[in-house]
Order: sequence, then structure tokens, then C-alpha cells
Amino acid sequence: MLTAIVGINWGDEGKGRMVDLLSADYDVICRYQGGNNAGHTVINDKGKFILNLLPSGILRENTVNVMGNGMVIDLEHLCGEMSRLIEKGIKIVPDNLKISQNAVICFPYHVQQDILEEERLVDKKYGSTRRGIAPVYSDRYMKKGVRMGDLLFPDTLPGKVADILEWKNLILSGYGAPAFSLKDTLDWLEKFGKPLLPFICDTSTFLDRAVKNGKRVMFEAQLGALRDIDFGIYPYTSSSQTLASYGPTGAGIPGAKLNLTVGIMKAYSSCVGEGPFTAEMFGEEAEKLRAAGGEYGAATGRPRRVGAFDVPASRYGVRVQGADCLALTKLDVLSYLDKIPVCEAYEINGEKTTEFPTGDRLLLAKPIIQYLPGFKTDISRCRKPSDLPPEALSYIKTLEAAVGCKIKYVSVGAEREDYIQLSTVN
Repeated sequence: MLTAIVGINWGDEGKGRMVDLLSADYDVICRYQGGNNAGHTVINDKGKFILNLLPSGILRENTVNVMGNGMVIDLEHLCGEMSRLIEKGIKIVPDNLKISQNAVICFPYHVQQDILEEERLVDKKYGSTRRGIAPVYSDRYMKKGVRMGDLLFPDTLPGKVADILEWKNLILSGYGAPAFSLKDTLDWLEKFGKPLLPFICDTSTFLDRAVKNGKRVMFEAQLGALRDIDFGIYPYTSSSQTLASYGPTGAGIPGAKLNLTVGIMKAYSSCVGEGPFTAEMFGEEAEKLRAAGGEYGAATGRPRRVGAFDVPASRYGVRVQGADCLALTKLDVLSYLDKIPVCEAYEINGEKTTEFPTGDRLLLAKPIIQYLPGFKTDISRCRKPSDLPPEALSYIKTLEAAVGCKIKYVSVGAEREDYIQLSTVN
């Protein structure tokens, strides 16, 4: 059984929370793309955790967690993240964490380049997290990356780094920035790379054997469909493929086929970073929703932009993700509303459309809002569909029909068990 857990919208949908919940039924959990530019917040019986690089299954004692070849890894950040979890009693050993030898290392010079470019762009910036993600993915495709497996060959590593650093410093000099020294860079690799050596391996072979032996494998995505480098709101996207179809490739088993794709979407919209966000709310209305939902980035702490549930964007996300079923998160957040806004369509140049536009056409879109009855009650203790007020059930069914995909799970709180499984979905 190969399952992908993916975001339907801009990211921050609650994928980590659902991976933590569903991972009880899986043997292997694999992150297949992205770096430490987004966070998955998980609250369970062990406490509250914010994971940027580690798969969310690391919080389960009986799962093997894989950081796939499609990832970019900041060694310093990963060491810190592992240390924080170990301090809280989470077991992290080579038996339950495996790092792909083909994943690319995100260096301090990538972070510096990212910061410099965002500052150069000023009011035209892309909304980068300034963690080096675009520069390191760029270097990967220019074949100027250092991979995790290179750390296992200390005799050849310094020469590779020296050659790349000579080129990278030419780029940084164009910004008027000081050069990175070879010694400092190698010292950084020694300090933060050495503790990770026992975890680096051929994860492709490991995963291939796991699949052949009938193990249940879950692919965990970072961000959402609208941040995909190819199908997202380019150029306000991430620099990797966030879609389920990339899961097996980014994990290390490109010939494997998914059996199930679970799409995650919020009961309203949220977005971190720049770019078009048609259903966005502003002013007091936005502040109330942001406060109710605790909408601040798990990786950066930045206030998230918030808005009404966006039907065109969500239907598009369902399509490009190939979602078989959905999990609707944070329904409980909407309990304060007398009426719930839903962006049912867009108006572009005076015409109504329910299709999600791409390119500059999206910049012209204006939201067409309808209002549904609020349920005005605490639903956090609801555990079956019949516990929900009729207005909440009606809201779920309206969204389900609008996006064209069954909603199987509904989150009604932040804790692991705060969810409802809808019995009408197989």
C-alpha cells in the first residue's frame, strides 16, 4: 500500500497533523521534497512538535522514517531539530531514520544568497522564507550541489566544495557580499555533517525492498498544490514538486505506483508569502479568523494571510493532486461565525468563472462570495458525524460537492484524536 498525503492549497493545511494520525497504520513514512522552509505542527500525547525537515512519522515508535532524494537538507537545522526531539524523549536512531545519499545539502551560502536576492527585489520579492531553498534547488539542477552521500567520502569532499565555492563567491560578489572561506565551510560540514553520517544510506534500495516485502509506505508532502514549481502560482511558488505524482520519484522509487492520495485542505483559506490570493480577507475580519485559527507560520512565525474557503483553487488542487479523498482540517475554528463565507467563483473582466486561472489572468480575479449558515457551537468534542450540528454537516457537504471529491476525515481540534471519520466514505 503506497499512500501520499498532500496539500490541496497553498500549504499549511495540516498535513503533519494528518500524517501523525494516519501513520499508525504504516511501516514507512517518507518526506520526498522541500527543505526547512515550511513546518508541520503536530500535537499528540507526547507534546507539541514543529517539524521542518523530519517526517512526521518520527513521533511514532514503530515507523521507519525516510528523508528522500528530492529533499534539500540544511545540516545545522536538521541537527538542531533532532536534538530538540531527543530532549523530549523521541527516539532517533539509524533504525528509524534514514537519509538519502542523493539528497542535496543546503549550505549557509545558499541562505545568504536567498536573503540578498529578496532584499534586492524589495517590493517585487517572492515572499521567500530566506532559508536558501531556491538557490540550493538551482544549484542542484546546475549540477553544482553537494549531496549527503558526499559526506561519506572525506578525501574527495574538500575538492568538490572548493570548486563550487569558487563559483558561488563570484555570484555573491555581484551583491557586494563577502566571500565564504573554504575553511569555514568545511568546518561547518564537519560540525553538523559528522553526527548525521550513521543515518546516510541508499534509501532507494531500502524503499524498493520495503515495497516488494508488502510494507505500507506513506509519502509526506511539504506545502500544497498551489506552491508546486510547475502547477502552482508561479513565480510565487516553492522550488520543488509538491504533487503526489512526484512522491515515488522524490522518495527514491520512481517505478512505484500510488494506491491512494489523501488531499488535505482547511475549512477556510490561509497562505504564507507573496502572490495572488483571491479569497483573502483584510482588516478586523481577517484578524478575528487569524486569531481563532492561530494562523502563524510554523517555520517562520510570520502571520498567515487568511480568507474564505476558495472553491476554484481547491477544485484545481484536487485535480492536479489526483486526490482520492480529502481531510478537512480546522472546522472547529469557524465556530465563532454567524455566517461562513465561501468563495464560490471568480469574476475576471466582468465574467464569472469557477475554473482556477493561471498566469497573469489570476491577478485579475475577484472573489464571488456566498454565505452559509454558521454552527455557532463548540464541536471539539464531536467524534462521529451525528455529533455535529446540522449546519456543520451541511457546510462539509457543500464543500465536498463543490470540489468534486469525498471528504473522509474532519479535524475538530489540534490533538491527535480530535477528528471525525465520515462513515459514508469507504
